[in-house]
Amino acid sequence: MNAPDRSALAAEMMALGKSAKAAARALREASTETKNKALRAAAAAIRVQAKPILDANASDMKAASDLTLALRDRLLLDAGRIEAMAKGVEDVAALPDPVGRELARWTVASGLDIARVATPIGVIGMIYESRPNVTADAGALALKSGNVSILRGGSESAHSSAAIHAAMIEGLRAAGLPDAAISKVPTTDRAAVGMMLEGLGGTIDLIIPRGGKSLTGRVLAEARVPVLAHLEGICHVYIHAGADIAKARAIALNAKMRRLSVCGSAETLLIDRSVLTSHGLPILQDLAKAGCEIRGDDAVRAVFAAAKQANEADWSTEYLDAILSVKVVDGVEDAIRHIETYGSHHTESIVSEDKTAAEHFLSALDSAIVLWNASTQFADGAEFGMGAEIGIGTGKLHARGPVGVEQLTTFKYVVRGTGQIRP
Repeated sequence: MNAPDRSALAAEMMALGKSAKAAARALREASTETKNKALRAAAAAIRVQAKPILDANASDMKAASDLTLALRDRLLLDAGRIEAMAKGVEDVAALPDPVGRELARWTVASGLDIARVATPIGVIGMIYESRPNVTADAGALALKSGNVSILRGGSESAHSSAAIHAAMIEGLRAAGLPDAAISKVPTTDRAAVGMMLEGLGGTIDLIIPRGGKSLTGRVLAEARVPVLAHLEGICHVYIHAGADIAKARAIALNAKMRRLSVCGSAETLLIDRSVLTSHGLPILQDLAKAGCEIRGDDAVRAVFAAAKQANEADWSTEYLDAILSVKVVDGVEDAIRHIETYGSHHTESIVSEDKTAAEHFLSALDSAIVLWNASTQFADGAEFGMGAEIGIGTGKLHARGPVGVEQLTTFKYVVRGTGQIRP
């Protein structure tokens, strides 16, 4: 991009930021009824505009022939996914309003009445890849939590995201809210991302990246504003010696193969040595039959000859494909050590009927989501009753796990006095 073009883009992006900042006050003061009206109207518009959205998605899919199968799955929209998108927006509307919640209240010796009250963050910049439905999810969650969103989807989903964004704008207009409340970056130029990371002149309060390791890495390296990171999902399923074999087979297969492209898809299977033959072999046969490539350690390959040799890199790889690394471990502590060494602090599951072992696994691991006798594919805001999610927070500050409406608020202290002065 030459200098004049870059100057024009910078001016356009700064104007976008200023409009978003101006809309933030209107949204912060919007009533629950107004926000819900906008969301319900947006959901209706998504349904009415299903054909234009599908046509736009067909254009994106045609241009994305070089993407991997997993990325194409993330990009693809069909009638069912559009209905799920609209239903997700309605589900967000049905959630309690997180703004104005009194988180705590107390009176101090001076007689001051002090309350900690939930408030919107302000303007949230959302940078994402592939998934066009994030346009609806992020816009809806930000709106319900009183935040303005600036959405920058990937170039591969540009047409789909624009069509969905148009439906969200219809919802805003139906409720009398400013269009800028759900803003969309109007260009696929990567320079626009850099400008967002610089904060657009102080107008962006938080950046949330949702995409691959390279995107998240760039955001973390370049951002000059706070970041709520969603790192890769190197998720584990651990088959404990006390596992019920039927549960173990069902959970392992579902955790990996239900949907390969989601961040909650299992990437490593850990099997206790004592049940490698009785439990592990049937599980590996199930996975192979479903089309999954097994990359195992020496112990795994000794009982399952079709497995390829796993290398050190496999234990820390997010495949997002029909590939699973499999390792034999000697008990709960060995499983925990492996996960802590190679995991991404996303989602881990133990399959066991031994309550003591399971509770130890749940308490010892420092991942955002830990499960007992359940598939890692439940790592999803909708499955947690949050209506939708912007991503899975894997950091330790502000929000962890599914990031829904409550996680998109901060708080302020409201202090009420009767004329007190400090001596």
